[in-house]
Amino acid sequence: MNIFVAKLNFRTQEGKLNELFSQYGEVTSARIITDRMTGRSKGFGFVEMPDDEAAQNAIRELDGFEFDGRTIAVSEAHSREDRHARAPRQ
Repeated sequence: MNIFVAKLNFRTQEGKLNELFSQYGEVTSARIITDRMTGRSKGFGFVEMPDDEAAQNAIRELDGFEFDGRTIAVSEAHSREDRHARAPRQ
């Protein structure tokens, strides 16, 4: 399952994000999205976990959790196509 993690501290490193989610099960990857021009964090990222049950547990436990001085928001990630189909922009 692909998990969306928002409201990250801009100094949080991918290794720390991986460690946090590894407490709930195997982590395939943990990526923090960065600005192409500056290389600075955009404050959100994605974590992939192969076990859906472990991923759901991580989402339940970590949504609203304080991590690196920020209260993070954690949810199941949706593909770009799903996002566009759900709510058209005005």
